[in-house]
Amino acid sequence: MTTSTRTRLLSALAAASLALAACGGSDGSSDTTTAGSTLETIAAGKLTVCSDAPYEPFEFQDASGKWTGFDMDLMREIATRNNLELEVTVQPFDGIWLAPAAGTCDVVASSMTITAEREEAADFSDGYFDSFQSMLVMKDNEATLSSIEAFAGKKVAVQTGTTGEAFAQANLTGAEIQSFDEAGAMFLALESGDVDGVLQDFPINADRAVKQGTSVVSIKFDEGYDKESYGFAVKTGNTALLDAINEALADMRDDGTYDTIFATYFG
Repeated sequence: MTTSTRTRLLSALAAASLALAACGGSDGSSDTTTAGSTLETIAAGKLTVCSDAPYEPFEFQDASGKWTGFDMDLMREIATRNNLELEVTVQPFDGIWLAPAAGTCDVVASSMTITAEREEAADFSDGYFDSFQSMLVMKDNEATLSSIEAFAGKKVAVQTGTTGEAFAQANLTGAEIQSFDEAGAMFLALESGDVDGVLQDFPINADRAVKQGTSVVSIKFDEGYDKESYGFAVKTGNTALLDAINEALADMRDDGTYDTIFATYFG
């Protein structure tokens, strides 16, 4: 990838995200007292987070094994501000918003779009990051696969249970849609030529294109299509935890912490 291409991708990602971002436990739960509220968590002194990871740049582990990424840094800050330690548990994305009700975690942090269907089974925080769908292709195919019509008869990878999968089914007329359980498997399928494109949230595809250098975002569905807002999900009715998350997010925006974390991953 040329320097100019890398710069355009990062600039587009930062500009799009900055503009848009401005916008209970089981019976054995422990009680952790915070300023003005009592949080019920499934493990004493911990905020247990469910995530479909790795999913760079939002959730992944660094070389030392520490959980990092935009979502994880926000979650760690939220936990710290509520006198809790961050605990992460990994599970597949499909149906992950049901995990708090099942008692496997307190909150889901997994680059998850807030949708009406998901709100029927979980309560969502205020939106903390807005995005849109995009198409990732190999660099050699950028010119020929730069329109949605060009994918008629082509193979497109999507992740099971995501808004990307729903978007592809609704908009990619004539394309062969292949669903994968893991994001990493989609990228491998693209690199090996098993699929012609990966339909995925723009920040994820842009991050992959910049870091790998062999692929490029050929289509951004940012005009004429619905934007998507990410939210953190908790068990329906867990208003104490939801309020604590929203309060921490608002405070982070006010004191500059949100902007600092954003700049770490999006420039």
